Amino acid sequence: MKGYVQVYTGNGKGKTTAALGLALRAVGAGLKVYIAQFAKSGEYSEISALEKYHESITIQQYGRIGFISGDPDDDDIRAAREGLNEVKEVMCSGKYDVVILDEANIATRYRLLSVDELLAFIEVKPEHVELVITGRDADTRIIERADLVTEMKEVKHYYQKGVEARVGIEK
Repeated sequence: MKGYVQVYTGNGKGKTTAALGLALRAVGAGLKVYIAQFAKSGEYSEISALEKYHESITIQQYGRIGFISGDPDDDDIRAAREGLNEVKEVMCSGKYDVVILDEANIATRYRLLSVDELLAFIEVKPEHVELVITGRDADTRIIERADLVTEMKEVKHYYQKGVEARVGIEK
């Protein structure tokens, strides 16, 4: 089976959720999935849920607690770059059919990774691997290189009325 490059971007909710839905569908079909989360660290409800599929889904975080926005420090940049190199080895190992780079677009936006580094990563993707890249503000060069691009557009969100992220729904 030929693998493609998918990008889920935009300012709306659901990019990571869509990628996780694809991961579950892949596992249901007997495929192996690797999820790399950039600019994230810590416990999220999806990590707890995915642990039940540990034989088919591997999830690894390449971020540090506390980095959300602004200027990253050297440790943030090092964690992201070392992570991308590790994921490149994983992707090329032949052990996984689907590789998800969660929030990789955010990692380029905040200069944790360069767009050129992400494009170089895409270029070494083995033919059979499905690669999914999530995060708002996808660079136009990433969009041009992708085979499928979905933009989540926020129309209305209760966050604007002061509702904070809820466990099991947004986090």
